[in-house]
Amino acid sequence: MNNKLRKFFAQLAYVPYTLRLILSAARGWTIAWSILLIVQGVLPAVQVYLVRPLVNSIVVVIQSGGSWETVRPTFFLAMLMAAVTVLAQVLQSVMEWVRSAQAELIRDYLSGLIHGKAISLDLAFYESPQYHDLMERAQRDLSNRPLALLESSGSLLQNSITLLAIGFLLFPYGWWLPVVLFVSTLPAFYVVLRFNRRYHRWWEKTTSDRRRTQYYDMLLTHSAIAAELRLFDIGPYFQSAYQTLRQRLRLEQLALSQKQSLARLGAGFAGILISGVALLWVVWQVMQGLMNLGDLTLFYQSFNRGQNLLGSLLGRLGQIYNNTLFLGNLFEFLELKPRVTDPAQPVPRPVKLQDGIHFKQLSFRYPGSERDVFKDFNLTIPAGKVVAIVGANGAGKSTLIKLLCRLYDPVDGCIELDGINLRDLALKDLRRLITAMFQFPVLYFTIAAENIRLGDLTAAYDLTKIEAAARRAGADEFISRLPQKYETQLGKWFADGSELSGGEWQRLALARAFYRQAEIMILDEPTSLLDSWSEIDWFDRFRELAHGRTAIIITHRFTIAKNADIIYVMDQGQIVEMGDHETLLAQGGRYAQSWLMQTQNHGGQPDLNLNGHLPDWSPEPALNKNGPEITEPTW
Repeated sequence: MNNKLRKFFAQLAYVPYTLRLILSAARGWTIAWSILLIVQGVLPAVQVYLVRPLVNSIVVVIQSGGSWETVRPTFFLAMLMAAVTVLAQVLQSVMEWVRSAQAELIRDYLSGLIHGKAISLDLAFYESPQYHDLMERAQRDLSNRPLALLESSGSLLQNSITLLAIGFLLFPYGWWLPVVLFVSTLPAFYVVLRFNRRYHRWWEKTTSDRRRTQYYDMLLTHSAIAAELRLFDIGPYFQSAYQTLRQRLRLEQLALSQKQSLARLGAGFAGILISGVALLWVVWQVMQGLMNLGDLTLFYQSFNRGQNLLGSLLGRLGQIYNNTLFLGNLFEFLELKPRVTDPAQPVPRPVKLQDGIHFKQLSFRYPGSERDVFKDFNLTIPAGKVVAIVGANGAGKSTLIKLLCRLYDPVDGCIELDGINLRDLALKDLRRLITAMFQFPVLYFTIAAENIRLGDLTAAYDLTKIEAAARRAGADEFISRLPQKYETQLGKWFADGSELSGGEWQRLALARAFYRQAEIMILDEPTSLLDSWSEIDWFDRFRELAHGRTAIIITHRFTIAKNADIIYVMDQGQIVEMGDHETLLAQGGRYAQSWLMQTQNHGGQPDLNLNGHLPDWSPEPALNKNGPEITEPTW
């Protein structure tokens, strides 16, 4: 029992944290809300207090035959009670208005905290299932728990004031009556605490299952999956999986609810039995002539209302405890700290790269993994050069880019820009040096111009520069055909939106990367969705744009790699070959043999579209989208 009490009070420690958040979000409204609570807490006790003189006054009126001298006090008391009742109703309406304004401000404030924390965390958090579970719990708690805690705390304050006032009314009839009142509600309070804790344990345990039902729901309803869902007729499969999982969750929750209802019923009977004893005692006192009719009415009203209030008060306390259990997840999320942070004393970033980028004795493994992606890895990327990095999937190419952008920090070794360790640069300064297009372009459902401008929001809006970036990426042509050109809403999520093809979305992402005038350009599979006729023209424009800058291209396509100044071939986290296209061919190594195999398969001409694969030693049949079935060597 002591352990349970410790857990109870430990959870209540979240209450002041929550109240501080609420004050930060809506201080003025919260002060007004508190004043209204205090007044509303006193008014019910005033109403109960007026019952005794009113009843006694009515008895006097009846006994006197209804003379004006006796009616006047009764009329005054009746009007006073009516005024108190009206005032309570008016204050209740004002309270609802204040609470609505307060709720909206709190919800927006907490959303800002959640969003701010989410964008500040390392990329590693997003690749952890535990993070997604925590985010799910935090976001669900955001929608109602702080407001529910506020509501419960307000009711607790209001009911406490009312109960205290009623306790003073009962005390003259016997000091033990408030004690009996308190004891009669304890069984229900115990039930609330016990089952709230049990429900919370079940809710935490089933977080992954509930996220899986959301995933199934997304598969069944999202437009991006609709075509494949129908073609392979897998809709019924996911529908059955959803229903099976929901049925198990529903049955478990209903079983908890059933046990709680039975326990509440037993607690209710115990409370009735205890309060019944007190009521019989008062009736006996009236029969003995020790109390009058007004006393009986006052006692009945006080005890009955007090019991309801105390039950509500303890229930609210249980709700506070329940809400703090869930709010623990919200605060746990808000207390997460990124590992990739700014140095205590950042050094100035280089204005222009003079030497280049150096990966020195680099070792790295992803958090939670035992496999090294890199071990004592070394690589130099000279300033002002276009460098292509090729290799099999899983060789570490994209991880290299994540480390350069400092989305992760290496386990050992370092990365230097002109001799400056990345860890010594402020994150914003480092990332201002870099523009990038990652392997899977992000689809921003905004207007076309804004899609491109997102590449550099620090620059003033300039449509001329936006159009120039679009031309360099080959996006201007299809944007000019859209209904409102650069003002066209993209995507089908919103009204009047225009959908783009995969290649068009990729060109738009390239334009976004080009719009940012940065020293280092990183492109991960920049032409994977472009057709064969477009990529050579695109690369010619890219060379012009990249002139004087340092560019890194990760690609599976030889037609792109062959035009780079330096080509690095990666395999299992190491550089196995390097040089320009002619040098690598002359070496007769892996790159050369793959190129030779490719050209032999195509009559002396390299395949312009390898469907996302770089050639390897062993050929395997594949279908080229530009021609008949061919034998395509792959890494």
